[in-house]
This record gives sequence, structure tokens and C-alpha cells, in this order.
Amino acid sequence: MQKWADGLTRLSALIGTIGLLTEVVVILVDVVGRFFGHPLTGAQDISQMAMVVLVFGAMAMCDKVGGHISVDLFENSMPGWMVRTGDVISALLGAVIFLGLAWTTWDSAGLSKMLNLATNIIGLPKVYFQYFIIAAALITALGMILRAISLFLSPLPHHGYKEKA
Repeated sequence: MQKWADGLTRLSALIGTIGLLTEVVVILVDVVGRFFGHPLTGAQDISQMAMVVLVFGAMAMCDKVGGHISVDLFENSMPGWMVRTGDVISALLGAVIFLGLAWTTWDSAGLSKMLNLATNIIGLPKVYFQYFIIAAALITALGMILRAISLFLSPLPHHGYKEKA
């Protein structure tokens, strides 16, 4: 199961990378075009949707490598079991949040599909980007659940222990 989840995480990150490259190219073309008096039509629409792909595509990988912001002011003074419990609870809480994002985006995608919602300038259908958010949020939640299980099943850390994802 972990190998399958890791593959999905890498795929999601690859798609996020494509979003980043799209963002860079669109901004570059738009800036050069503006210099010559011909900005790229729809640059704002493409940039907004590429940012959605970038952020949600990278989220699972960010969690996997421990890239989220964390505050560990008291961890060195806490017993190992308490640190571990906090890590497990935070992973499960993160999974619940991403499952909630997927659920509410599913409802929103239904409305977007029914009303044929699209971006303002070039009319990119929003529903496909919402489907990507759902998939990426589910991948992130799965990774967080697997991390919580792994933390729960691994040996208890020693005093002064600092977990690295």
C-alpha cells in the first residue's frame, strides 16, 4: 500500500511541477508581450488555474518530506510518547482536513459542472481543476493516514527525540 501511495504522491508532485512550469512560461510570455504592447490573452486565467495545480499537486509531497511549518518549542522537554501522540494526532487531523476539502470541492464541482462555470477571460472549465483538487486532496489524506499508522506502529522514541518525516 505504501508503494502505491508513494507512486501517487510522485505523480501528484509531477503534475504540480507541470503547473509551476506553466506558471513560469505564461508569466514570461505575458511580460515580454506587454513590453511589445501585446500581452498574452488569458494569462490571468491560466496563471490562476496553474497555481491551483501547483499548490495541490505539491501538497502530498510536502507532507511526505515534512515540509509543513511546525513549531516544536516544547518537544525536547516532553516525553517521547507525548511527542509521538502529537505527531499521530496531527497527521490524522490533517487527513480529516484534506478529506473535508475533497468533500466540499466535490459539491462545488457538481455546481460548476451543472452551471458550466469557467474562467472569465478564456473560458477554461473550472470543473476539471476542481476534480484535480479532489484527487490531490485524497492523495494527501491517504499519505497522512499512512504516516499516522506508521508512527503509531513504530517503536517509541527516546527522550529528546525529534521525528523526521
